[in-house]
Amino acid sequence: MEDFTGRIDSSWTLFLDRDGVINERIMGGYVTDPKGFHFLPGVPEAIASFSKRFGKIIIVTNQQGIGKGLMTTEHVQTLHEYMLQKIEEQGGRVDAIYFCPDLKTKPDNCRKPGIYMALQAQSDFPEIDFSKSIMVGDSVTDMEFGRKAGMFTVYAGLEQTIEADAVVSGLKALAAIIH
Repeated sequence: MEDFTGRIDSSWTLFLDRDGVINERIMGGYVTDPKGFHFLPGVPEAIASFSKRFGKIIIVTNQQGIGKGLMTTEHVQTLHEYMLQKIEEQGGRVDAIYFCPDLKTKPDNCRKPGIYMALQAQSDFPEIDFSKSIMVGDSVTDMEFGRKAGMFTVYAGLEQTIEADAVVSGLKALAAIIH
């Protein structure tokens, strides 16, 4: 990772997936309210560390549970308000959260690996330069999203077969490298 981590400054943007990167993923299910939301170890502190280094921190998350009728947009927004409050309590910040409610089967959907959410972030924050951006995720689609947008990719997980510019065990480990 030395090839890009030494160049990171306040002109860089950090894109983060949510489920499986920030909070525990519910296998075969969805996090639908704050009671079911559990940060992965060290994540609020890691985001606080990233907040000192990156100009923008953006969360991009597929939330097809909305499209399936298992939760509403309001449920997701309440959950995100809770998450942001806990991150801010640790001294961190998130500049924006983009989520896609579409089903995988919907034609022309906004889901990752498509870069709709990246382009929306860049429209809202024109200073975002994808060549000075990192996408951290725990899936193949997250890595494809980052590559399609021209970002550096960091796989946060244990599956070594996923292709990325760097592999870490999670955000806490990444924060130890990028500080």
